[in-house]
Amino acid sequence: MPDTAWIAAVARLRARREPGVLVTVTAVRGHAPRDAGAKLVVGAGATWGSIGGGNVEAVSIDRAREMIAGAATAPELIDFALNDKVTNRHGVQCCGGTVQVLLEPLPVVRAVAVFGVGHVGFELARILARQDLDLHLVDSRAELLTGERLAVLTSDAVAQVHTHHTPLLPEEVLDGLPHGTHVLIMTHDHAEDAALCDAALRTGHLGSIGLIGSAAKWTRFRRRLADEGGHDDEVIARIKTPIGLTEITGKEPATIAVSVAADLLRAFEDEDARTG
Repeated sequence: MPDTAWIAAVARLRARREPGVLVTVTAVRGHAPRDAGAKLVVGAGATWGSIGGGNVEAVSIDRAREMIAGAATAPELIDFALNDKVTNRHGVQCCGGTVQVLLEPLPVVRAVAVFGVGHVGFELARILARQDLDLHLVDSRAELLTGERLAVLTSDAVAQVHTHHTPLLPEEVLDGLPHGTHVLIMTHDHAEDAALCDAALRTGHLGSIGLIGSAAKWTRFRRRLADEGGHDDEVIARIKTPIGLTEITGKEPATIAVSVAADLLRAFEDEDARTG
C-alpha cells in the first residue's frame, strides 16, 4: 500500500460506518520485513496494506479483530522478537530483529443532525464541527447553507460536515441519517418543529431527540403528538426538552449553543461509561 493509501482505507471505513484498527510499525531494531512507519488497516472482514506479512502481521490482525469485536477504545502496543527461538502463533520469522507495533482503534464516529441553522443552530454547528463526528446540517432556507456562510466552521472542521437543503419536507432527511444519529430540532418554524418531532418518533434507527423551546411550546407539542400523531407517553418521552444545561440561563445564541453542546457531550460520556 502506498505511504498515504492507508488514509483512503480509514476514510472508507468511516464512510461505511464500520469500525477498524490502524496498525503501525512504530520501532524496528535489526532486520525486519518493514521499516518503522509501515501501516496496515484492519476491518472486520478485510484488510488494506501490509506490515510485512508472517507472524507479525497475522497476530496483529488477530488482535485487531478482537479489539473490533470488543469495541476497544484504547490503543495497544505489541512487541515481536524475530528469531527461530520464539514460539509463534503463525509460524517462524527469523529475520533477527525486533519489531514494535501500535494498534489504534478506529471506532464508528457519532452522528449529530441539527435541524435549523439559524442563530442558535449556526453557533451550535460551530462548536460541534470541532468534534470528531458526522455533522448533518439541515434547513429549508438555502441561504443559510451556503459555502460562504459555513466557511467559518468547515475551513478547519474536525467533523465531517454534510448539508441538506430541504425546501419542502425537512423530515424526509431523517430516513437517510446514519444509525444512531442524535437529532436536535431548532428550526425557525414551530410547525416545522412539530412535523420533525412526529417524524423522528416514527424513525426507529435514531439516537436521542432534542427539541429547543419553552414549556408552553412543549405542552402544545405533547398534546398534538398524542392526539394527532397517536404516540403514547412512553414514545413521546424520547424527546428531550428543554435541551442544554439548566444551570446555564443566558439567552444569547452563542450561550445557548454552548449549553446544548455541553449537554450533548456529557450525554456521550455517560453513554460511553454505560457501554464501557
